[in-house]
Amino acid sequence: MGNGTTVQEFTLEGFPAIQHLGKVLFLVHLLAYVASTVGNAVIITITCADSRLHTPMYLFLSIFSFLECGVINTVIPKLLLIFLLGRQTISFPACLIQAFITVFLGAVAFLLIAVMSLDRYVAICKPLHYPTIMNLKTCSLLVTVCFTLPFPFITGPLIKFSQLSFCGPLIIPHFFCDVGPLIHLSCSDTRSFEMLTFALALFILITSLIITIIAYSNIVVTIIRLPSAKEKQRAFSTCSSHLIVLSLMYGSCVFIYVKPKQVNRLDSNREAALVNTVVTPLLNPVIYTLRNKQVHQALKETMCRMKISR
Repeated sequence: MGNGTTVQEFTLEGFPAIQHLGKVLFLVHLLAYVASTVGNAVIITITCADSRLHTPMYLFLSIFSFLECGVINTVIPKLLLIFLLGRQTISFPACLIQAFITVFLGAVAFLLIAVMSLDRYVAICKPLHYPTIMNLKTCSLLVTVCFTLPFPFITGPLIKFSQLSFCGPLIIPHFFCDVGPLIHLSCSDTRSFEMLTFALALFILITSLIITIIAYSNIVVTIIRLPSAKEKQRAFSTCSSHLIVLSLMYGSCVFIYVKPKQVNRLDSNREAALVNTVVTPLLNPVIYTLRNKQVHQALKETMCRMKISR
């Protein structure tokens, strides 16, 4: 424990053990950043442009891609500077804003994952009632809940965090302002704050996971009862992309956030966070476009129209 200081800025440590490969890592992550941004932007664009994709499933997918774009454009530019120039400073207000955006958009994404699971449940288990249940009003309500529910739960703790005292050196052992590493820089008694953030992370992740498990348990039972192998394959193909994405998200986020004490895992958290901020946003467009015939067809037709218009 040292004397608390008025914080002006923090220093993002990045990955000091591999900083000698900085220029190579910069190029690799720059390519991943561009590909992720373009890929998710393409999904949003074709979903809006093609009337055949104006369905709840693709509405949720385009919003999910929007959230991914928000996260990677909040985190990755600073990571690129770290790889290129070494440690990077970030002001205290900018650090708080970065922490809020990443946590908020991440929480919204997990709730949206649960909503997407419910959408697949209704489509497969109650196909005749699907247009009635998943109408525009219901979809709008579900999206609104996803965005509004996490806001007060995240804003309150971050306001409390901004009032903590900090001790030098103010070096964050991470490549962005994540809540866990920031807590351990404080001179204040953070036990209650740690338990609060742990409880909130547990609430968001477990709530989303329970809804997803219940939805997919019913989906599996329904698929097994289908009479033909072709129908089973078709039903499973509509869910497989979603399952791959949520497996990556849940795996990395449970590893990072759902543990009361993070002191011994701060280094390993950086690698897990890379999965969420670099790998998952890069894979999402590939998974959803290459494994989805409707998106693939819409993309081909959009590209053809662009060529003709030239």
